[in-house]
Amino acid sequence: MANFVLAEEMYVHPTPAGTYYAVSATDPNPSRRMIQSLLRKQSSPRLALEDLRAWSEIEDEEQALSLLYHAQGLGWVQGFDAPRHCNEQPLEIQLPGLLKTLAVQGKVLLADHQGFYLASSGFPHEVAEELSALSADLANLHARRSGLLVNNLGLASSAWAIVDASGNGKIGFWPLFIGAQRFVLVISGMPHFNHPDFVNLVWILSRRYAT
Repeated sequence: MANFVLAEEMYVHPTPAGTYYAVSATDPNPSRRMIQSLLRKQSSPRLALEDLRAWSEIEDEEQALSLLYHAQGLGWVQGFDAPRHCNEQPLEIQLPGLLKTLAVQGKVLLADHQGFYLASSGFPHEVAEELSALSADLANLHARRSGLLVNNLGLASSAWAIVDASGNGKIGFWPLFIGAQRFVLVISGMPHFNHPDFVNLVWILSRRYAT
């Protein structure tokens, strides 16, 4: 453990990249468990070795510290001098404003696993309904063909897109696996996941559906 020094005065919080990694797939691993644990808390916690071991489910202290060092190197977690707090306002109040920031064009919706949308920004109601239903159809298709996509082709991503003749995505479908729930972000044009509001979106969903 002499190779690592834990900055116990810092409050640890996921980055947008770490948040996306944590909810973009269901296969468990220590890094994903650690970030998901952080996203279930009401406030970003202060670093402590005992808590780090609990978040990652790693008993060995050296391995737990090595995991944190690895996640920091990949830009998945960051430290702050003061804690960040999850907004506890109702979802229907928060979601439209958060979604709007996640796309260059401002057209985003969040759908559940049944194909109903929870909130939408920029899409007319009828379009949002149809895109939400399509997101559920694509998820079922992906589940049926995951053996080919993952095992044969090595495509670990479960996101789908409708592209133009140049291969540019026009509409993207991005699953978010939170607790036992699967949500889908449907985004027109280029996504803007490298934004603090993406962390905030997943944070409030995790607080509600994964605790």
